[in-house]
Amino acid sequence: MKTSILEPLTAAPYFTIESVKQLWPDANVKDATLRTALYRWMKRGQIIQLKKGLYMTRRFFELHRADPDFSPAVSAILLPQSYVSLEYVLQRHAVLTEITYPVSCVTSKNTRVIQNPLGTFSYRHIRSDLYHGFSIASYYGILFAQASAAKALFDYLYLRPAHSGLTSPGFSLTEALRLNIEDFSPADREEFAGYISGSHSPKMDSILNNLRKTIWRT
Repeated sequence: MKTSILEPLTAAPYFTIESVKQLWPDANVKDATLRTALYRWMKRGQIIQLKKGLYMTRRFFELHRADPDFSPAVSAILLPQSYVSLEYVLQRHAVLTEITYPVSCVTSKNTRVIQNPLGTFSYRHIRSDLYHGFSIASYYGILFAQASAAKALFDYLYLRPAHSGLTSPGFSLTEALRLNIEDFSPADREEFAGYISGSHSPKMDSILNNLRKTIWRT
């Protein structure tokens, strides 16, 4: 099997069957031959299937899996209309610290979970008017979006059920959910409050009031 074809692909974050076809010595190679080659390379551990039709070389994975932007970029490869947020971003900002979370993303498309040998990538649906609050970065030519800490916190609280304790006197949401947000700057808090104002959600209004009474005392 022509494993030398994989060499040019080790510098790319992903490739398709068409990429292999362009590198194949025989221009008239049949798709069935290409699929057989891909299957055998996967069996040998030389390539990783990200999802149907998308692959990554084992070499690229081994060289870059520890890069901070590796997983966010993969999430964008799997579903371009998304941004990294929720638990994944909150953990990177030390807001959530207890366990390791999957790569969690937000999308205006349908909720879904994609699992592959690289891990679990979850995508939660949000209203299109709330699909903002992120910045764009590039990783090996892949554009990916990542929420700010304030937007990740908003998404996390907005997309989970309202805590029953919110109506109880003396209840602290940060203690109940073990959120480390004491160090949020005034700018972060203002940004978070802006998202709540734009959401027109009574639940989120109650959450902001609780945070201001118990931890962001103003």
